[in-house]
Amino acid sequence: MSLSVYDEVIYFEELNRADEEEITVVMYESADAVRGHDPNTETEAVNTRRKLQTQQAGSRCYRLTAVCLGLLCVLLLIAITLLWINFNNLTAERDQLQAERDGLQRRLSELGKAAQEGWIYFSSSIYYISTEKKSWSESREDCRERGADLLIINSREEQKFIHKLRGGQHAWIGLTDGEREGVWKWVDGSALITGFWRTGEPNRSDEHCVITGYESDPVKNWADFPCNDQFVWICENRISMKQ
Repeated sequence: MSLSVYDEVIYFEELNRADEEEITVVMYESADAVRGHDPNTETEAVNTRRKLQTQQAGSRCYRLTAVCLGLLCVLLLIAITLLWINFNNLTAERDQLQAERDGLQRRLSELGKAAQEGWIYFSSSIYYISTEKKSWSESREDCRERGADLLIINSREEQKFIHKLRGGQHAWIGLTDGEREGVWKWVDGSALITGFWRTGEPNRSDEHCVITGYESDPVKNWADFPCNDQFVWICENRISMKQ
């Protein structure tokens, strides 16, 4: 569309040059007529000149109109492009919100099912405490079969929550120095940073697995025990509402 407008502009410029040349010829003819004192010729020359001036003015007006229409078309094209971009952005945001809503509904459904199976929710995780006793390795295997793993305690608040959950029982948690004596690691491979050991614990080189609840203190009650001893255990499954 832009090339068509410019072609018209060039055409009208050539037309104007032709008009100007024609006006010049008429003026010379009019001058000759004046020298001959022919009233009819002089009047005809004036009328012709006025007619040509009117045509020239009309040509300029048309050219200006064509340019304005071209600019209007460009502005409309820009507006349509911006509207299309905004529409695509809104569509993407809608799809993202839909995905988040579906993920939330799915997680809520999973939480409802887990609650029926004895899991308890706390701070982005669900917890399960067994009703039977097993060794540390057997306990961890049971947690894995449930899609989880032995408990990892990351904060004082979580430690207090577990104190209430275990109901006075000694329970295995997912902490061991089985790979290297004295180097305690969680079941996910992360190193122990903050521990809640009972005073004097850990205290033996042949005890490589950890229980919580060895003391009445709700916080400092961890102790190391032989991994083959049998206790109840606590599984943890971290969840995310964004998925």
